[in-house]
Amino acid sequence: MTSFYLSKPYEPPTPPSPLPIKEPWALLGGISPEAFMEGYWHKNPLLVRAAIPAFALAKAAGEPLDSPIPAKALYALAAQENSESRLIQSKPWTLSQGPFSPKTLPPITRPDWTLLLQGVDGLHPAAKTVLSWFRFIPDARLDDLMISIAGPGGGVGPHFDSYDVFLIQMSGRRHWKIAAQSDLSLKPGLPLKILKNFKPTEEWILEPGDMLYLPPHMAHEGIALDAGCQTWSVGFRAASYRELIQEGLWRLAESLEDMPALGEHYQDPYQKATHVPDALPSELIKQVEARIKELKLGSVDNILPGITAYLSEPKPHAVFCSPNSPLSSKAFAAHLKTSGIKLHPLSRSVRLGNTVFCNGENQTEGQSLAIQLCWNVLSERQSLPALGPLNTKKLDLIGRGDNTLYEAYLSGWLILA
Repeated sequence: MTSFYLSKPYEPPTPPSPLPIKEPWALLGGISPEAFMEGYWHKNPLLVRAAIPAFALAKAAGEPLDSPIPAKALYALAAQENSESRLIQSKPWTLSQGPFSPKTLPPITRPDWTLLLQGVDGLHPAAKTVLSWFRFIPDARLDDLMISIAGPGGGVGPHFDSYDVFLIQMSGRRHWKIAAQSDLSLKPGLPLKILKNFKPTEEWILEPGDMLYLPPHMAHEGIALDAGCQTWSVGFRAASYRELIQEGLWRLAESLEDMPALGEHYQDPYQKATHVPDALPSELIKQVEARIKELKLGSVDNILPGITAYLSEPKPHAVFCSPNSPLSSKAFAAHLKTSGIKLHPLSRSVRLGNTVFCNGENQTEGQSLAIQLCWNVLSERQSLPALGPLNTKKLDLIGRGDNTLYEAYLSGWLILA
């Protein structure tokens, strides 16, 4: 355990843009992202030794690396009101919800406990950088980065996830066991979803810098072997088809308010006398059917904007604050001339064609081409570089203030680089 205290923190490098998805990556065991997605994603587990080579190289040089976020800093994050944290203790199993005062959390040397911090990519730049390594997978699927820190023997029991997950060992060692079993029944009466009949078929001890990828519903259990063991988990969203279609239709229904023709009242000058007054009129059915055909509601294109907006919504706990001393629109444009802006770590953006949705709202509809281009760059790179002196017209438009780029800055969705 001495090396835990003497090691220096690892500094995650920012990945290139665009990502070289056809080239072999150490992170993926010497295969390319394209090969990984074809052969492993959603299909097979993958163990990668020295996925982060810096850890093995530093250890060989006698200068071991520690996690980019030390235990003390994680304890401080768990105390923040906007953090999602859970404390799990075994023997017996207990579950407590945060936030936690650092004084109430176990010392790292105490056995049989685990602290889970969800959405750390929105709380710490190192976690955000590590999450960006995985942008060869669509942003619409990426969820967040969770950090597990544990004492010896700490874990959450054998379980399975309904989504893909990358498990990166960042500090200490963890003993992993996995099984591709069909029996996913759970033990009753526990605060955690723990498998009743876990029968592991493979197991490994992961060192700092190693990584394990698991597809959905792969049973697994990880037990910490060292004090302050840290595993960083990159998780993914797995919305049901019902959820996606409901959200798309709901937003489509909202958009009908902007169609004046649908505000006209139903008229039936050709309605005939009837012997079945309790039946829904065939004339009404005929006219509604005609309106629906005009709207082309049977086309997926009509609900894709709603689905995109839904997938760009921030996590429920996300809180955005306006700048303490916000720049005027002209000063904002002047800043963009020499410096850049970037998405707030809690902001989400998803693009549909050239239409960009950020935090659930369409940012490009009705905007000038200059603003649309800025949002497209922001969505692709998560940041917008300085526009420079050659973009005078674009800067003039931004300086007027009546645009979604400046409004997003005032809302705290964008921050100055």
